[in-house]
Amino acid sequence: MATGWAGDGAVQDQIDATVKDGIKRARSRLPQGPGRSHCEECEAPIPEARRKAMPGVRLCVPCQEAQDREAGIASGYNRRGSKDSQLR
Repeated sequence: MATGWAGDGAVQDQIDATVKDGIKRARSRLPQGPGRSHCEECEAPIPEARRKAMPGVRLCVPCQEAQDREAGIASGYNRRGSKDSQLR
């Protein structure tokens, strides 16, 4: 029977779903396939330690940082959780 109120645990279920979606999104952005010895963007050599730490790596650290900054600007997530900003 619908009562007009959220059921017990509904808020936690929503939080869990949001976290799962975030994890899924992050995993989808991880590099896949064989790694490269040189950066795709600038052709700088990728150190062996980075290749071992990140299998499938395709960018050097500076190029990866630049790409991460660009992706962060357009992410569209409200990380502060301000109710005011969510209502707009």
